[in-house]
Amino acid sequence: MASSRVRPLLNVPSKGKVIRKTRARGLSQSTGTTFNRLTVVWVAQNGVPFNTTGFFARLFRGNQLISTAFFDRFGVVRFNNVRTLTNATFTIQVIRNDGVLFRTRTIPAGVQTFAIIG
Repeated sequence: MASSRVRPLLNVPSKGKVIRKTRARGLSQSTGTTFNRLTVVWVAQNGVPFNTTGFFARLFRGNQLISTAFFDRFGVVRFNNVRTLTNATFTIQVIRNDGVLFRTRTIPAGVQTFAIIG
């Protein structure tokens, strides 16, 4: 015999109480960096990464070119010669393969990753 399913009521005041408190064991709190190289993600306004096939990025510190790297098709570019947490302010330029400049953004010091929105 099947039992009928009970639907939860809407806006019922909670009368819950703590039965037992436990301590989380085995969870380590990470204080180090997650990414060891500067990673940039290019996303739309809703947070979905662009298909960035055929795009590359240039990274500058002041007027000096630091690195050039290609985006993967998921909107991610990784600068392998820039360790994190960054200790300087950088400027990134996003460029299409035919030379059209799409975005220029400033990356502050002290970051591991950066998102270009829009």
